[in-house]
Amino acid sequence: MNAPNVLIIADEPDFAKNLMARWKAERSEPAFTLMSSDLWNGSNDAQYEVTIVGPVRSGRLTPVLKSLDTPTRPTVCVVDDANQFRTIHEQHPRVLLIRQMEGWLDAVVAVITEAIRRVEAQGRMRKAEQSAAQNQRNATLGKYMLDMRHNLNNALTSVLGNAELLLMQPEILPAQIKDQLQTIHSMSMRMHEVLQRFSSLETEMNFAERHSLNETKHAAQSFVQGT
Repeated sequence: MNAPNVLIIADEPDFAKNLMARWKAERSEPAFTLMSSDLWNGSNDAQYEVTIVGPVRSGRLTPVLKSLDTPTRPTVCVVDDANQFRTIHEQHPRVLLIRQMEGWLDAVVAVITEAIRRVEAQGRMRKAEQSAAQNQRNATLGKYMLDMRHNLNNALTSVLGNAELLLMQPEILPAQIKDQLQTIHSMSMRMHEVLQRFSSLETEMNFAERHSLNETKHAAQSFVQGT
């Protein structure tokens, strides 16, 4: 599995340097991308699972946070005073805030680790739901085909039965009609053979439905349990 992508936006080089050094102590390390606030234009944030915003130049924090204020990707902002903390919380309630004080590196690592876990769990859940929706569409199509198979079988049984009854009395049929009737009988038999190939469809549908339910249940349990 590829390492999650974490974007760090900061104008102080030591901020990212200290953060990445702290992460070396963890069992797994995300892939970091470093960027100054001047280079960030908010147009390519979809490739990052989480964004960390550190100290930036005066006047750049508000536009940066505004571009990252989305419900789909978490943003963690590290601030250095209580007033800034309160102001950002009021303007961007979705942004996760951490004060830059003793232990802040540990706090950032813990919050980002949990955010990445939730983003990955949501991704697995979304894929399971898409798979379940596709299986539901296939099941609907399969049930329709089974209904049509049943109706066609009934019609073919009637055609074959009448054709066989007439072929059992060749003396009452002109030669040309008898040949045409034989063709109808042969084509009906071929259609019957084709329809028999759908016999395993119901079994395959039941298997796919059970597999889809188990997959969705597993993804939901994983999301709730945080695994």
